[in-house]
Amino acid sequence: MPYHYSYFFKSAFNDRDGFIRPFNFRIGDGARPDSWTRGTYHFLNRLLKSGLSASGDFYHPAHSIFKLGERGSGLRARGQVQDFFKLREQCLEEGTLFEDPEFPAEDSSIFFSKSPPKPFEWRRPMEIADNPQLFVDDATRFDIQQGELGDCWLLAAVANLTLNKSLFCQIVPDDQSFAPGKYAGIFHFRFWQYGRWVDVVIDDRLPTYSGNLVFLHSSEHNEFWSALLEKAYAKLHGSYEALKGGTTCEAMEDFTGGVTEMYELAQKDQIPGNLYQIMLKAYERSSFMGCSIEPDPNVLEAQTSEGLIKGHAYSVTRVKYFDIQTPRSSGKIPLIRVRNPWGNEAEWNGPWSDKSPEWRFIPDEDKEEIGLTFDADGEFWMSYRDFITHFTRLEICNLNPDSLSEEDLGDKRKWEMSMYEGEWVRGVTAGGCRNYLESFWHNPQYTITLEDPDEEDEENKCTVIVALMQKNRRSQRRMGMECLTIGFAMYELKDPDNLPKPLDLNFFKYNASVARSPTFINLREVSCRFKLPPGVYCIVPSTFEPNEEGEFLLRVFSEHRNNMEENDDEVGMGKMDDRVVNQPEPEEEKTSDKVKEFFRKIAGDDMEVDWIELKEILDYAMRAELPSSSSSQDSIVSMILSLVCGIACRDTPLGSAFETKNAGFSKDVCRSMVAMMDVDRSGKLGFEEFKALWIDIRQWKAVFKLYDKDGSGCLSPFELRQALNSAGYRLNHHILNILAHRYSSKNGLISFDDYMMCAVRLKAMIDMFKERDPDNSNTATFTLEEWVERTLYS
Repeated sequence: MPYHYSYFFKSAFNDRDGFIRPFNFRIGDGARPDSWTRGTYHFLNRLLKSGLSASGDFYHPAHSIFKLGERGSGLRARGQVQDFFKLREQCLEEGTLFEDPEFPAEDSSIFFSKSPPKPFEWRRPMEIADNPQLFVDDATRFDIQQGELGDCWLLAAVANLTLNKSLFCQIVPDDQSFAPGKYAGIFHFRFWQYGRWVDVVIDDRLPTYSGNLVFLHSSEHNEFWSALLEKAYAKLHGSYEALKGGTTCEAMEDFTGGVTEMYELAQKDQIPGNLYQIMLKAYERSSFMGCSIEPDPNVLEAQTSEGLIKGHAYSVTRVKYFDIQTPRSSGKIPLIRVRNPWGNEAEWNGPWSDKSPEWRFIPDEDKEEIGLTFDADGEFWMSYRDFITHFTRLEICNLNPDSLSEEDLGDKRKWEMSMYEGEWVRGVTAGGCRNYLESFWHNPQYTITLEDPDEEDEENKCTVIVALMQKNRRSQRRMGMECLTIGFAMYELKDPDNLPKPLDLNFFKYNASVARSPTFINLREVSCRFKLPPGVYCIVPSTFEPNEEGEFLLRVFSEHRNNMEENDDEVGMGKMDDRVVNQPEPEEEKTSDKVKEFFRKIAGDDMEVDWIELKEILDYAMRAELPSSSSSQDSIVSMILSLVCGIACRDTPLGSAFETKNAGFSKDVCRSMVAMMDVDRSGKLGFEEFKALWIDIRQWKAVFKLYDKDGSGCLSPFELRQALNSAGYRLNHHILNILAHRYSSKNGLISFDDYMMCAVRLKAMIDMFKERDPDNSNTATFTLEEWVERTLYS
């Protein structure tokens, strides 16, 4: 009996508008369906604009293929980025067979947590079978035979894939074979990964035991497309073991770029009355469907008396009404065809099973049309009533608007889809769920505008599917990183033009969500379908706990365009906090000449200071304790301190917060300060530039004091956004995430020195941009030389 998984998932249900209650429950596989429009794919990722991998100003994920690990692919390269065609050509010229250094024929490519239970031998197809072929009489769902890996969730999706030839050719390119002139021991496959299609190169060495394939294989001994496909998917996630346990919807999405919904059939009161019609429409639109039965916690893959396997993933391969005539009645009966990926005699044995008497009431032409056979191949028919009685979960993967070609589409309608990428960063945008109200508003926020109700909708409402997916967690299993517990909430914005961006703490205190994910769950994706009146809504994706870091993909499907945008500040300069602007000015009478005198003592005859001299001045000025002296120089330094810090050091020691750990300002901060104020690019500051710098330092220090309420000398990243806003900077969460990654310590805190560096760099970059954007058009033009020069100098 092949090994399969028994998987526990953490989850949390939402009370109506109250506390979210976490709990654990067991789940098998997941999915759902919908309405459609002839729509388009709105890829709203700022990182891939400007034609990074395609012509024009906007990268379109349906029209470009990234190589695994290529810049822009969204996946980190494990070694060299591999080009299938170049590598194959090189091997053909040299007369060698490709050996993949990025996924070697070693035990580590199979297991990451244990040693092999038996000695595996890696063999190429010609060492396994005579006359190896990629396909024998084309690819069909009957080619798929599960091996000794618990990945039937993947196999159920592969069976669905064979039913859609255009999608199959997208995953398994037809530019490869075992034919002379094309075969060099190298193959490639393509998978959808978080908004991009990624090309994965492999060699054809496969794990065997006693000369037979250990994992996925074909019913034909010399057919190898399915085994090679599984190997490419294992490489994508780091190992074969990484494929143990999962949901069919995960693989269905990776084969289509679609979005899945899940129906819990065990909860009979929640099954839509038109579920069969939903399944029928989904089948007609080439949607992928899978189903499963809740596993028995005490028995691995227990078989029911009706021949079905618990905790096992099946694929739905046909949905059809049949005309039926019996001696007593006639009419239509809803039937569903299901396939067990084991491909053996483990089949349903109830009504409409193989050779059951019910088939005699179906006309012969209908049986011929569906290709009815009664082989022990794992495929069987059952009635819709029996289907929802015996299966406990149904998944339907709705294809994105670019999955079907116009030829395949015909008169079908497709979704409108918008998609954003984002991340939760500790202390910045990882605010946790609404239980943690003080930090919840720091999560990324996205607005959707629904203008047109669904066609023929009697309530004038809009169908919306919201899907939140966390990225790269399966491939990080070897590092002990399992899926985070994720969910989302939606809020109606009745007067969006008069609300802050992003929505602040006060908004969430006094406004309840109008829709939300049904659970917070540690699956790769959580999704739900809603019917909402036209209007503007804000989606807040989050982890369950605050400060859990991860990347995510947020997708919204609707019948009409949903106008999705980030609900965030535009980057730029704003108004400085009144508490900083209105602070008491230091005593400045008769100090100008004395300050100039001190500056000359440090600067020399040229009246300019470089970064080393600037560091000497600032370190002295920012020191908490000055030596007691009545000298003229110390008096002037005290006045400089007064100007720089806005406070007399002898009256109020600044303490560790401004000592910068007794080492003074770092050389990088001082260099950046000089670069920021150095108008003539001399590498030095004149006296007037120095005075202007004093003003900035004084204000930045005052802002720091406002938010360092515990006097620790550090800010949390949550406080950083508010501090920079008070300093007059308007930043969105993308920039804040970058600042946190760059300037925060391991414990997530930002020191005074790093805060100063952050403020200096921001001012320099914004000033640089504004020089080239005098009309405030939010665009500027630089030559490469100018950009390199200005970036190095900031």
